[in-house]
Amino acid sequence: MNRKLRMGMVGGGKDAFIGSIHRYAVGMDGLIDLVCGALSINPEIAKDSGKSLFFEEDRIYLTYEEMITKESQLPADKRIDFVTIVTPNFAHFTPAMMAMDHGFHVVIEKPIAFTLDEAQQLKQKAAETGRILCLTHTYSGYPLVKQARQMIKEGKLGKIRKVWVEYPQGWLSKLSEREGNAQAAWRTDPKRSGKSGCMGDIGTHAAHLAEYVTGLKITHLCADLNVMVEGRLLDDDGNVLLKLENGAAGVLMASQVAAGEENALKIRVYGEKGGLEWAQHEPNTMLVKWLDQPTQIYRAGGNYADRLSSFAVHNARTPGGHPEGYLEAFANIYRNFALTLGAKIDGIEPTPEMLDFPGVEDGIRGMAFIDNVVASSQSDQKWTPHTI
Repeated sequence: MNRKLRMGMVGGGKDAFIGSIHRYAVGMDGLIDLVCGALSINPEIAKDSGKSLFFEEDRIYLTYEEMITKESQLPADKRIDFVTIVTPNFAHFTPAMMAMDHGFHVVIEKPIAFTLDEAQQLKQKAAETGRILCLTHTYSGYPLVKQARQMIKEGKLGKIRKVWVEYPQGWLSKLSEREGNAQAAWRTDPKRSGKSGCMGDIGTHAAHLAEYVTGLKITHLCADLNVMVEGRLLDDDGNVLLKLENGAAGVLMASQVAAGEENALKIRVYGEKGGLEWAQHEPNTMLVKWLDQPTQIYRAGGNYADRLSSFAVHNARTPGGHPEGYLEAFANIYRNFALTLGAKIDGIEPTPEMLDFPGVEDGIRGMAFIDNVVASSQSDQKWTPHTI
């Protein structure tokens, strides 16, 4: 590529949270220019947000339909290459379908859609149009998460037997959705968020991390979802037992009423020879625990090419000891997507490291996870009475 990729954004105006995170990530590597957007359903916020980002006046759009239609009519050297969608869950599907129909690639904030059927339609549309669809499961962008995946893939831990993954938060410990918290309001509203709250929001991150790191698909689950805050419409807490395709067992916990917790995502994986442990609160450190030798401490850093996998080094931006965190992990998703799209435009084969970003299959599995944990939790076919 001899130019930057051009991006348009749907949602993410100045009154939103995740839009600015995407913009920070997009700007980190200098591969992408955000040139237009339909940033809010509120016309005044859309206009003000576009002006604050210095969009050209005629590229501040009031609807995604207008943006996609008009951008597709621009000359090839000016129109956008892809659309990023950062709206609430219910508004992912239609702009994504329209974008692909008009020749644009797509990046979508997770979960990929509102229903499993919509996710499957997006897969079909991507296949029909040849468009790339990227899903921002951010936590797979951390260098040491990629290191863990490669070590397991290479058999360093032996056959995987046990997976623990947990994602506790405390921000919904009160009925914040009725106290003016806009993020809480839509995430706890079935009409905008979907059939699950906590498990749809952060449980899907935990499930994706478990499958990504181990390379194993979840085959069976047993779920218990809870509404802990009286008056809430969707689950705010849950526990899930997992079975993975090689026979490994797993435990997944997600809660948004773990008072005092922030974003305490953590995964532990154990095989025949040893185990590993990684936590987002200390993302540049991973413990590798061996059956027959002392625990090792792995550190992230671009100067550790002699001991880290090519996938970890490819996604490390600084020498060891310089902190890299959430924004860098987010940027790694965008960079790998951009490098893959640039290679596609140039007609060359992207490297495996470039292709290492979540896509439509991950989105489908996430939507299936939501459906299945809700169905399991509502079923009465799983509990054995603890009688004496």
